[in-house]
Amino acid sequence: MKNQMNRKLGIWLILIGLIAVAILSGVWAILTLNNFGSAVFPPTPPQRIYISLADLAFYYIFRTVLSTVNIAILSILTATYAVIYSKTRSQFTIGLLIFSVVFLIKDLTSSPFVIGLFLYNLSGLGPFALIEPLLELTALSVLMYLSIEY
Repeated sequence: MKNQMNRKLGIWLILIGLIAVAILSGVWAILTLNNFGSAVFPPTPPQRIYISLADLAFYYIFRTVLSTVNIAILSILTATYAVIYSKTRSQFTIGLLIFSVVFLIKDLTSSPFVIGLFLYNLSGLGPFALIEPLLELTALSVLMYLSIEY
């Protein structure tokens, strides 16, 4: 019974931590948006390209929050699978460990912070660019819940 209470407390602490990570990354994205916008849009853009700065700002902030939360979840999953593998030496667990490391690398390289760090732009991606990180967040949340619960 005490073990189940500790597990529920752990789940709540992780959830609160993920919410804090989401809020902090959103604030960071908002604070760095001015630098990002000036790097993406040259002073005289071509006449044929019409990009709404408000849409790009929303995309940048939302994508940054989702990407950062996904990185946090994947870091927790990687650590959890590493501990489980050290105890069981199961091939299934090594598969889960590889899965989480590959997704972690993918999310690190596609993070708007990393993209902005190397001065690439995020324009012209359309509204469907947000579906991939949202679906990934949902899948990783379920995977993390199951990993902690069992």
